[in-house]
Amino acid sequence: MALLDIHQIRNYLPHRYPFLLVDRVLEAVPEERLVALKNVTYNEPFFTGHFPGRPVMPGVLIVEALAQAAALTASYGRDDIDTQNRVYYFTGIDKARFKQPVEPGDQLILEVEILRRIKNMWKCKGVATVDGKVAASAEMMFTFKDIV
Repeated sequence: MALLDIHQIRNYLPHRYPFLLVDRVLEAVPEERLVALKNVTYNEPFFTGHFPGRPVMPGVLIVEALAQAAALTASYGRDDIDTQNRVYYFTGIDKARFKQPVEPGDQLILEVEILRRIKNMWKCKGVATVDGKVAASAEMMFTFKDIV
């Protein structure tokens, strides 16, 4: 059972089709860790050009999905912020590694752990897996801006 479904996720993230890359939150410990799911379908717009004969999800979009899961980790369970008017921004990506292709029909499991927070800056580790095998991993840094 989902901890957050797509409708609830839309309350936390400003992203919309075709750039909302988290379909469901499966587990979460506020401001510590989160496990989310992205269903990868053949209808994704990027597959028309990447690659027509053998569609593969671009690595940068896998990292973006991890970043969206990280933003959810920072916001989930917080009653003291206006999630509708908060936008998270990447400030750095380190140690990005891509181990296997992600293809249509795959379920991408996004696991994010907050490593540290200093004021409005977070550093986290993210791992994306398919069928228990690592597809990609990265360390990410991000901040936020309230756009009231």
